[in-house]
Amino acid sequence: MRKLLAVVLLIAPLAVAVALAAVRPTALPLGDGKVTTTGPKRGWIYSCESPRGGGPGAQADGPWIKGSTWDSTQKLAVGGSVAWQSTTRFRVSASSLRIGGNALPSHRTGVFPIRSSDPAYAYDRNPNAISAQSIAYSLPATPKVAAKASCVGMGPIGVMLTGAVLFNGLDAAGRDAAAHEVQDRCGGHPQMQGQYHYHSLSVCAAGNSTSAHSTLVGYALDGFGIYGLRGAGGTLLTNADLDACHGHVHTTSWRGTNVRMYHYHATREYPYTLGCFRGTPARGGG
Repeated sequence: MRKLLAVVLLIAPLAVAVALAAVRPTALPLGDGKVTTTGPKRGWIYSCESPRGGGPGAQADGPWIKGSTWDSTQKLAVGGSVAWQSTTRFRVSASSLRIGGNALPSHRTGVFPIRSSDPAYAYDRNPNAISAQSIAYSLPATPKVAAKASCVGMGPIGVMLTGAVLFNGLDAAGRDAAAHEVQDRCGGHPQMQGQYHYHSLSVCAAGNSTSAHSTLVGYALDGFGIYGLRGAGGTLLTNADLDACHGHVHTTSWRGTNVRMYHYHATREYPYTLGCFRGTPARGGG
């Protein structure tokens, strides 16, 4: 019994150290290769599509990528400051949450296409321009956990309170998008149809307390809430704290009431937001 206790006491600090290392902004684990089409896996993305490889995305790795890690504090951001008029609205009734609008962000963005004079152009030559979209989703007002988790697509997997949509953590080639692609200072950029989106939690989303549970920052397309980086008591979360879909169950603030329910969290480490859907997602909607 004493030997077992000694082993546990040795393993516990090691597990904590490994988890803390995973959230160091200067050495985040690179998510390349952590994608599957066969089922949920913690720390991976359960994708509805097999990675294509060689798709559009960054042309070259930036110096912030260092072997199997990347330094988010050194990564470039696309320059410029462009204002948009967001019309995205969230309307809750007894049975549904309806989300509709133009999917433009309520914050300023960088200039896209990326200008050749922008230092980001040396690594990412995103040729797409941001344009208004038309999104319309009807999600359950009281989402329920499904019997089986489901895959996430390569398009929208959620809508954030900023008005812009959330994509999963992969670029078109199946790599860690947050690490490889160069986004603007709010962590967003447009795809080929002009849809501005994030691959991770935007720093321009709702602020996060360091001493309390993070606030709601958006909704996944299964209706469950997406919260920021911190759990109960302000603890900075890692993959180890969450399930394969990147969520867990405990009491949190839900539309002004404390409710014990399933919800997703963003983390600093890949896959950043959803690894899969824990509820039944709305598909399409645009």
